[in-house]
Amino acid sequence: MGISKYLWDKEEDVATIIPILPKPSQKKVKRDWSPGMLSSVPDSDNLDVFIDPAQNLIATAYAVTGDTLQSNEETLYIDLKVLDSDSVHPHAAGQILLLSMLPVSKDRCLVTENAKLKGFGRHIALRCSIVLEKLWQLHIWDWQHSTTSNSVLSGTSFSPNPIDFCFLANNRLLVVADDLKLYSIEDMPQTPQLLARFLMPVSFPNVRCFLPMDHIEHSSPQTQAQQMMYTSDPQNRLLCITTEATQVYIISTRIFFNLDGMAATTQIPWERWGPSNTRIFVHSGECKVHVSGNRVLQAFSTGTSAWGPVKYILHMMDFSPLAVTNRRGLGRVVKEPSTIDIIDGWKDGLTKSLTTSLPYVEVILDRKIGSAESELADVWVDKDRIYLLNRKWDHEVVGSAHYAIEYNEFEVVDDV
Repeated sequence: MGISKYLWDKEEDVATIIPILPKPSQKKVKRDWSPGMLSSVPDSDNLDVFIDPAQNLIATAYAVTGDTLQSNEETLYIDLKVLDSDSVHPHAAGQILLLSMLPVSKDRCLVTENAKLKGFGRHIALRCSIVLEKLWQLHIWDWQHSTTSNSVLSGTSFSPNPIDFCFLANNRLLVVADDLKLYSIEDMPQTPQLLARFLMPVSFPNVRCFLPMDHIEHSSPQTQAQQMMYTSDPQNRLLCITTEATQVYIISTRIFFNLDGMAATTQIPWERWGPSNTRIFVHSGECKVHVSGNRVLQAFSTGTSAWGPVKYILHMMDFSPLAVTNRRGLGRVVKEPSTIDIIDGWKDGLTKSLTTSLPYVEVILDRKIGSAESELADVWVDKDRIYLLNRKWDHEVVGSAHYAIEYNEFEVVDDV
């Protein structure tokens, strides 16, 4: 299927696959799903969508409510299909994945608004939370061998979005909450094994983490053939953590693989692992960020006004050691430590000074994104390209009525 980007609009219940062609241009949609087409159950509520073009897989998490429920035991499901024909995936253990651990009390109910679906290789995981008890659950499937989530993690949280998570490799999972918990998922029928706990210097309100695995080889021969040119070492990538307070943490994943025989019960202090393996950025305005391999793309807003659109400046950062030592005159090398002040509003309300020093090379692109006719909706980056999703409007006059028609346009920027 080649290299593709996918989008899902929860409100409109539509999904889109956008193929990336060799030459830069604005792309037309090549595959989409209309409302009601993502799941196989009528009148279901779609919660999240995960698409893996390399494995020709689309997974849809949905809730069944009302009279369509045959029992009160299971309300959330995951539907597995192939991208190109909507039939059952040939490598799947079954079309529908089921939750194995359910709330023990009828007074508890799943908060489907907080559901999050992610996957990598043969693993798929779904995060959901439980009202009143302030509990979260993370269900993990080996979707190629079982339809039941026999591996389940759970915990307590008092923030609106309790946790986030990401796959570090085929056998490692990271759960991001007040701290970072690293688990082994190598023995899938068993509960994930805690390998280490990395303490964070401040709490994370409304945390989100990103670790795109687009360029990591999966286990199937088809995927290996398709991804051969874009292989990256999973032990030398970047994890991006963002919070509602416009804080961006860029963390080298090598720290999660070099445990040096450390016991799982040991809590690793921030001072021991964080400063040399992290860069923290704090933004005063809106910022969009994406990571791929060792590259980070941040779009900084240049300000807003009552009469004009928000414009963005693109900052490209390369954290690979090779880029830092052999920049070849391109960009600014940043090796010196940087210190920022962060107020920990969720713990003690104190201001903490955090110094981080992960080196990188920064390039600021000349072009500003945004105009009266369009605004930047999202950004992505990969090995040598930037991808921009621009929201645009057409205006149409019918009689005395004026209509604004909103649509999205995908743009590719080469040679970055």
